[in-house]
Amino acid sequence: MIASGSGPTRTGPAGPAGPSDPGPHDVAAVLRVLVAEPGRPRLTWYGHDGERVELSGAVLANWVAKTTNLLVEEFDAAPGTRVQVELPAHWRTVVWTLATWTTGATLVLASDATVQADVLVTTDEAAADTAGTTNRPADPAALVVVTLAALARRAAHPLPAGATDAAAAVMTYPDQLGWVSPPDADAVALEADDAVITYRGLPGWWASDHEPGTPPRLVLGPGTGGAAWLAGVLRTLAAGGSVVLVDAGTAERLRTQPDALARLVTTERATVAEVLDPAAAADQDTGPRTYPRRR
Repeated sequence: MIASGSGPTRTGPAGPAGPSDPGPHDVAAVLRVLVAEPGRPRLTWYGHDGERVELSGAVLANWVAKTTNLLVEEFDAAPGTRVQVELPAHWRTVVWTLATWTTGATLVLASDATVQADVLVTTDEAAADTAGTTNRPADPAALVVVTLAALARRAAHPLPAGATDAAAAVMTYPDQLGWVSPPDADAVALEADDAVITYRGLPGWWASDHEPGTPPRLVLGPGTGGAAWLAGVLRTLAAGGSVVLVDAGTAERLRTQPDALARLVTTERATVAEVLDPAAAADQDTGPRTYPRRR
């Protein structure tokens, strides 16, 4: 059953009411929010290996445009195309999500091994295991291999024949968005284990309960990943805020070392931190920690 306004943490008209103004009404509007202050950080990434990456609104929009152009030109991505993204909770996952939705295609996050997709986006480490599994596209040219390291210019591992090396290919496309098909409001935008959401339902899914005024800055761990993690990112960005993403190793350190979490919150001027253990991520009594804005 397709719900036009449901999601991992929100329900449709029959459920709890969201804010009267759901914010941006489509993905293009979210991107306009991000570039309204083009130099302002929107996504910051901390890896357990010490990697820190910061993307301003303009840089994030450029990544989305390049990736969208690749999807359209290489794979004819459009409404009806199914793009399965098998990436961890990472800043590149946000880019591929926004790019997929910009084409009007369906983003598939479902873990069911029988799921079929037209394009599979996976990591270079996983690419070697693609042969013979039922959720892989039959055409190897529909395999896109993403290297997560920020400065990578090519895949770190040998790729299957015909696969697209995203590290090399994305950078060859223009920063400006080319032609894309307009999304069908009633088409499925997100297909996940715990949510099926149409394009019409996306604004309700990412609508924020944040009070108008100071935009939120969220420190976010991977939690259980998938649609719930993605909802936290999109909800914050759509509200005009910014997100500090941390990987699983960093999140574990922040959970066990409160001083380290406090330092990160101070350094990044965060207002909210969610670095829950995956086992506790669904606990109704455990919520995000809120911090006063530091000036």
